[in-house]
Amino acid sequence: MKIYHNPRCSKSRQSLALLQEAGVELEVVEYLNNPPTAEELSQILDALQMEPADLMRTGEAVYQELGLGGKELSRQEAIETMVQNPVLIQRPIVVNGEQAVIGRPPENIKSLI
Repeated sequence: MKIYHNPRCSKSRQSLALLQEAGVELEVVEYLNNPPTAEELSQILDALQMEPADLMRTGEAVYQELGLGGKELSRQEAIETMVQNPVLIQRPIVVNGEQAVIGRPPENIKSLI
């Protein structure tokens, strides 16, 4: 399993703790320091069965600074925007093979364990 983790986020910390308590083999990716590539993010979106707009954190200051509200981005443009500004990516994301969930609430990840 892999968790895209932000240690400053309480939900992310709770999700990581659940995974560690379950004893799963886990790769922790601090995505703000090591963002996914566009290809990886596209695969994550497919696993989540989401569109990029559904994964974007619209309350972040950078979202407003980039003028993204009401702006129509293509899938690739939205993915590139999140790769370049990883703070826009919802967190945490837990991936297990071809399945993925967002750990909000952290209990969501139990479906992957």
